[in-house]
Amino acid sequence: MDQPDPSREQERLRQARQDGVPWRKWGPYLSERQWGTVREDYSANGDAWNSFPHDHARSRAYRWGEDGIAGFCDDRMRLCFALALWNGRDPILKERLFGLTNSEGNHGEDVKEYYFYLDATPTSSYLKLLYKYPQDPYPYDDLVRVNGARGRQEMEYELLDTGLFDRDRYFDVFVEYAKAAPEEVLIRISVVNRGQETAELRVLPHLWFRNTWWQSPDEPRPWLEQGATRRGARTIVSQHPDLGTQYLVCDRAGELLFTCNETNEARLAGRPNSTPYVKDGINDYIVGGVREAIDPAGRGTKAAAHYALSVGPGETQVVRLLLTGRMSSSKEDPFAGFEETMDSRIHEADDFYAALTPTSSDADAAAVMRQGFAGMLWSRQAFFYDLAGWLEERGVNRAAGVESGVRNREWFHMLNADVISMPDKWEYPWYAAWDLAFHTLPLAVVDPDFALQQLELMLDARYAHPNGQIPAYEWNFSDVNPPVHAWATLFNYRLQRSRFGDQALPSLRRAFHKLMLNFTWWVNRKDRNGRNVFEGGFLGLDNIGVFDRSAALPTGGYLEQADGTAWMALFSQNMLEMALELALHDPIYEDLAVKFYEHFVWIASAMDQIGDNHDMWDEADGFYYDVLRLPDGSAQRLAVRSMVGLLPFCAVTVYPEEVLTKLPGFVERVRAFNRRHPALLQNINPPGREGVQGRRMLSVLDETKIRRVLARMLDPAEFLSDYGIRALSRHHLDHPYVFRLGGEEYRVAYLPAESDSGMFGGNSNWRGPIWMPVNVMLIRALLQLYSFFGDDFTVECPTGSGRQMTLFEVARDITERLERIFLRDENGRRPVYGATRKFQEDPHWRDLILFYEYFHGDNGAGIGASHQTGWTGLVSALISIFGDTTAQQFLDERGAGFDRLARIHEAGDAAATTGA
Repeated sequence: MDQPDPSREQERLRQARQDGVPWRKWGPYLSERQWGTVREDYSANGDAWNSFPHDHARSRAYRWGEDGIAGFCDDRMRLCFALALWNGRDPILKERLFGLTNSEGNHGEDVKEYYFYLDATPTSSYLKLLYKYPQDPYPYDDLVRVNGARGRQEMEYELLDTGLFDRDRYFDVFVEYAKAAPEEVLIRISVVNRGQETAELRVLPHLWFRNTWWQSPDEPRPWLEQGATRRGARTIVSQHPDLGTQYLVCDRAGELLFTCNETNEARLAGRPNSTPYVKDGINDYIVGGVREAIDPAGRGTKAAAHYALSVGPGETQVVRLLLTGRMSSSKEDPFAGFEETMDSRIHEADDFYAALTPTSSDADAAAVMRQGFAGMLWSRQAFFYDLAGWLEERGVNRAAGVESGVRNREWFHMLNADVISMPDKWEYPWYAAWDLAFHTLPLAVVDPDFALQQLELMLDARYAHPNGQIPAYEWNFSDVNPPVHAWATLFNYRLQRSRFGDQALPSLRRAFHKLMLNFTWWVNRKDRNGRNVFEGGFLGLDNIGVFDRSAALPTGGYLEQADGTAWMALFSQNMLEMALELALHDPIYEDLAVKFYEHFVWIASAMDQIGDNHDMWDEADGFYYDVLRLPDGSAQRLAVRSMVGLLPFCAVTVYPEEVLTKLPGFVERVRAFNRRHPALLQNINPPGREGVQGRRMLSVLDETKIRRVLARMLDPAEFLSDYGIRALSRHHLDHPYVFRLGGEEYRVAYLPAESDSGMFGGNSNWRGPIWMPVNVMLIRALLQLYSFFGDDFTVECPTGSGRQMTLFEVARDITERLERIFLRDENGRRPVYGATRKFQEDPHWRDLILFYEYFHGDNGAGIGASHQTGWTGLVSALISIFGDTTAQQFLDERGAGFDRLARIHEAGDAAATTGA
């Protein structure tokens, strides 16, 4: 029996990093939706959702990935395992999660299932997921019909609204994985009947191969076949050219079912099938009783173990399986020690998270933090996309590809074949550049090695364009996400530096050079007239503007974007900070440090130019706005008070005095530049001004502007909600911004919840709700400012309250508001679930946390994608990092949270190394 040890998970991480032990080879890398993705779209019109709907998914073999419930696979997604269920009443086997396509939902696409990531460790040594499966027929048609009839002003029709769970006629299906060894995985499926009557359930754990042979039909194919029965356990034997032999041992399974992972052409297209045994064969056998749908010879590329359970009210029944690369002798019990090993991995996971939980956190906050991290770790997905092959299949010639109308035609170089952190494995089962940068913050808390690898991935030549652009997202890699990669790189570098000292420098150096290419791309492509003011398009903020910022403006002309320019100011600061760090070890980087200092000053000064009445800073309002430059040469500020105008506040970075004393050449060249261009410094924070402990600060805003912007940001009538900072000022509820053009009216009004616009699919809203990533950027800015100004600088918070706070206290206050979304209030209710009684009151629901895409600007209720732990998982990082850090610690030791995390990981490494 394995004994739990607090350093065991850290030991596995160290072994994976230093010794190449394949603890990361198997994990929850299976997608939760492959249908309706760009990769699987071979339609003539590029309509990915409707060209491959859910109804086709059970019958049509995928080309680039696989999906399933509680899925598990190797890091190349070659051999896949997932759960399938049938309640005896559904029209189809429940093999994958159902949801609405973009055109079916009144607020865009949305998964209509209830599943929860309960636990996970970085090496997947322990994983736990809960899926709630109804005992009555799943209302597929009802969900589509009712949502399709509702308008954008109405709420979405959810699965709970159908009444399906009213009498608790459902099963709680818990799926757990525990690794006894890197390639020996214990699987426990626990089925609990929450209803008042005995209910029947078919449990069908599936094992299958991703269909890779469509690309190489002449190469040897993998196969599955029925193996020997050992002590009542049936075995599926897997043979794969690369993976070798694997065994799925199924304790007390009733029968094994085999078919092939091939498209059912007869069902989908009326053409003859290439084999009588096709992808939906097991579905047809179980649901339709079609015996000839499965191979009687017990051989194929897709298989399932069949368990027919009769579960009494309140009863729990357990199915046990073992996925292993070695088979015990026929005399041995393959499940000997199963429960002991499972218990050990659970205890080790407890120990791992206990070390990461601040002593100030209560049990509720610790549980929220842990489920947030679990969602991050479950949302890793093996992602495959060969753009050259995909485009050539679409008839796009490599030489003339740019002229084609096919999506992503400029990205022939791209070859994605890695485990990547997804925003949401159902709604967003593809990476997005700025999402991923934010993902690395919470990932760095639990798995710094994986976080660093994710950042390096987006800069790799297989991903980043040769021109320097970082890919945005699968629907349009050429769109533009905010340039936050450099900031995330610095965050992760500081943690690595705290752990490994100078050994962390090579990765920083590699990233710096690649980020230089990206910075140059921005300067050359998004500064139209070389005025140091930037465009960028929607920049991830979807419908925040008056117009669709990714499309041609109806007015003609172009937008000078306050957010795009602010992001570039911050990018310059980040590159300067990296250059200074590298210059301490190699003086050649001093030249580059000067370059990025000059870039920052030019950009910051361009946002508020002396004598320009149409720059971004509005002196009367004390706020930043986008500027519309019209074809006739005139200009107009678009006076929408939104996150666009708060982002310049985020362009602030503080530098310790000791760096400057060690680089006198850099300091002298900066002073010379300042003497030559004094006008550039008049409207920004004086770069030479000394702060606490001799620190210097680069900031777009001077002290006066900081106070004016904060007065709006901290005003409950504008941006400050009880649950964080809104994306749009509540002022626009009663005073919408209206732009009139040729009889047309373009309005921006405060919308605290779902969008009433179809822009970007209609399932995202930046016109009022609270978004976690930009709130974290604001918190970062407050902490930077506090490290410069210290306790002498206070502001009224909330505005109008008469209560003065330091900027550290303001940062903590906003952090507590964000955490409040998920935590039980004084009435035992979680704001994230609004008025949904089931989640608020039912003991089997109330402690299950969903991490939504964004949150209602007035009541904190979750909106949008329900499993976007991706960047909403930032709340777990806030709980862990901010929890025990005091203001004095932050002043004395900037980045105290990083050092705390480093000490945790170092302690684990040390204990593992010494065998403690």
